[in-house]
Amino acid sequence: MSITSLTSQDAGARPGTGVLDTRLTRLSREDFARDHWARKPLLTRSAGDFTDLFSADAVDELVSRRGLRTPFLRMAKDGGTLPDAAFTSPAGVGATIGDQLDDTALWRGFADGATLVLQALQRTWEPVADLVAALGTELGHPVQANAYVTPPQNRGFDDHYDVHDVFVLQVAGTKRWIVHEPVHPDPLRDQPWTDRRAAVAEAARGEAYLDTVLAPGDVLYLPRGWLHAAQAQGAVSIHLTLGVHNWTRHALAEQLTRSALELLRDDPEMRGSLPLGTDGPADDLALVRERLVAALARTDPAPLFHRTRRGQARPAPLGPLAQLRAVDNLTPDTRVRLRESLEARLEGRRLNTRAGWLDLPDADLPAVRRLLTGDRAHTADDLGVALVERLLRAGVLLPAGR
Repeated sequence: MSITSLTSQDAGARPGTGVLDTRLTRLSREDFARDHWARKPLLTRSAGDFTDLFSADAVDELVSRRGLRTPFLRMAKDGGTLPDAAFTSPAGVGATIGDQLDDTALWRGFADGATLVLQALQRTWEPVADLVAALGTELGHPVQANAYVTPPQNRGFDDHYDVHDVFVLQVAGTKRWIVHEPVHPDPLRDQPWTDRRAAVAEAARGEAYLDTVLAPGDVLYLPRGWLHAAQAQGAVSIHLTLGVHNWTRHALAEQLTRSALELLRDDPEMRGSLPLGTDGPADDLALVRERLVAALARTDPAPLFHRTRRGQARPAPLGPLAQLRAVDNLTPDTRVRLRESLEARLEGRRLNTRAGWLDLPDADLPAVRRLLTGDRAHTADDLGVALVERLLRAGVLLPAGR
């Protein structure tokens, strides 16, 4: 079976394009959504040079100098993960926490064929964090990043599927990827491949949908549920995996149901006890179904949806000392900008963001609307010095020079 494959040179960012086009797929957002998103894999050859995002030096710095703790790193070998005790230890005086990475143990395990899995790089490595934030904003779904560092001729995991979409960015070395069609399309978060081990193993013995070697600069997109296994070739392989944690219609149904149940808390009859000696719900099921259907028709799941979505990621970094200088030196000419990745929404007079919420006076609402929909940078005089100070203190605004 064929797979779409693109070959192009890294042309850099172009006006009007996003991360999907400039760094990952060379397709417009619309073309990617139509032909591949949640449908089928996409292999993009020579998408670009990813060493500005990550490298072998970055691996060495993270594991030897950053004081990382589990679960920011796992080790995997021959299809399974190693116990944390195999690569962690206390770090001496003043750092006696026992689950810190032990670089000597990591080296020995790596030399013995174990893959290093650096997890949640969006929290520990700035270039990756910036890419993840941009991609998450573009897709409208939360994104995380892991790095997989595999010794030559070794593999970390057996054939499996993920419960989220992935973009695989080959950074260094080469890795052979074997991909098979799903045995359970579009799995939910609580439907891991381990629930279907036998079906996965059987499918992996069949004809592959894709059998290819990724070279530095190549990108492979896999929708959730697609089976895959990968093995490093003749040199150490480093790749980034950007995991897209898809919002699904099932998740939206959960939000809708939770909102309806919250409405039913105010119904005295629904709070009533079942009769004594009841043999089951049959007598009351019709009433409950009727009230639940009515509540589903009345409820608005949007506030819960946006609150949950805000909780799935963090806003852009904020330096407390730079923020204090901005507050202390605030003048009408001070330029400020909305903090990135805030998921800010004005709902009535309340500004909800990942940094918290603020209730605003009516007089400030036009300025806040300009802030949310207009240019990135504003002067304090444009928005109002008092409002800017309040938003700086709340962590909603940052000094524009940062």
